[in-house]
Amino acid sequence: MMSHEGAFTDYTEEEAREFSQWILNNENQGQEFLQQTNDPDAIRYLVEEEQIDRNFRGSNQSIRESILTNEDAPLDVKQTVAQRNKQLADILVPDNVLKNARTAIALGKPVVLYGPTGTGKTYFAKQLALETCIDYSIHTATPAWTPGDITGSIQPEVDGGEISYHRRSGCVSEGIEKARKYKDNWGVIIDEITRADISQVFGPLYTAIEDDEQVIFRNKRGEELTLTDEVKLICTMNMSDRTVNELDNAITRRFAMIELSRYDDEDRKELFNRWVGGIGTGVAINTDELIKLFEEHHQGINSGTTTSADGGIMEMGPMHYQDVTQFLQEACGDGGQYNGDEANAVGQAFATYITPRLLNTASLPQIRRIAAHYETLNDEFEEFNLHPAVDLAQRQAEAEQREMGIGDV
Repeated sequence: MMSHEGAFTDYTEEEAREFSQWILNNENQGQEFLQQTNDPDAIRYLVEEEQIDRNFRGSNQSIRESILTNEDAPLDVKQTVAQRNKQLADILVPDNVLKNARTAIALGKPVVLYGPTGTGKTYFAKQLALETCIDYSIHTATPAWTPGDITGSIQPEVDGGEISYHRRSGCVSEGIEKARKYKDNWGVIIDEITRADISQVFGPLYTAIEDDEQVIFRNKRGEELTLTDEVKLICTMNMSDRTVNELDNAITRRFAMIELSRYDDEDRKELFNRWVGGIGTGVAINTDELIKLFEEHHQGINSGTTTSADGGIMEMGPMHYQDVTQFLQEACGDGGQYNGDEANAVGQAFATYITPRLLNTASLPQIRRIAAHYETLNDEFEEFNLHPAVDLAQRQAEAEQREMGIGDV
């Protein structure tokens, strides 16, 4: 190909097709082609039809980097390369949530996805990042976080008794470097932001969000890092940690606050039908009754039961029930641990995937109501054994009572 007329600085799709095997089998020539071409269709052909990032007979990583750093490679082609091994299912959030999030991202606005447990905040954050960016990095906030975990810090290092210092990028400054390297959008997901002291750790970032010339850090090479629209900042916040009203005004003013609350009845039922339908006909579970159980459990937790004048116990989303259906599909199928003991499997699935998550943030009165709710469901749904969930909630109530020094009430 080197002798092909005009094929030194502007390789084309036609040449990519003609010399595809030659490109795939020689690392130097493959690298040369990707570095020299400015034809997006040539790169698209090699990625989508030849899957060069998978089938190259050399260093796949070097080829991958050549594609991702090529300014003429379309975003969707870069996404294909970066996301080959990421398996995320269809977007399930309500339509208005998806529209609001896409609009905020398109405007370059940082996003906070907030809501109760089980609404799919983290999963949706990943889907949103993969839809709009080459790829993403994800970081979970902790109480020990400092501003350096966001923007970067200078760290001491001891070697042979000598102290030196090096620069360590924070999650946002690292994202800025990724976006620069790949010359396209990079997602930075900060999960569970309210576990950290938001006012303290986000402080240096507030000005940078409004001023794209504000330097937030200098990297190891001394380059100034500024927050641009190519960095898509997506945060999640669990409503059990804090309400929106308790947040620093600085964050609610600068971020798009997008609520993932309980799904409406039709959206929720669609999810339940989809998940329960995946259990399979070979599993001896009455799927209609299982969907009814999910509905009544969800209704009782969120809105209260028909046997009580009290309102809901707490807010929770529907995503927890997907874990239950996946457990039942595996455990009750041929050779599964609960094959032939499906009634007990349902209770064990609730006790494993839903009840602990509810109890984790519940007060003693809420724990008692959760236990009573499971007892009611256990009496109503005779073909399912919900005793494992009942017992777990009751033991938690007893432990809370002992810790508080009170007897049975």
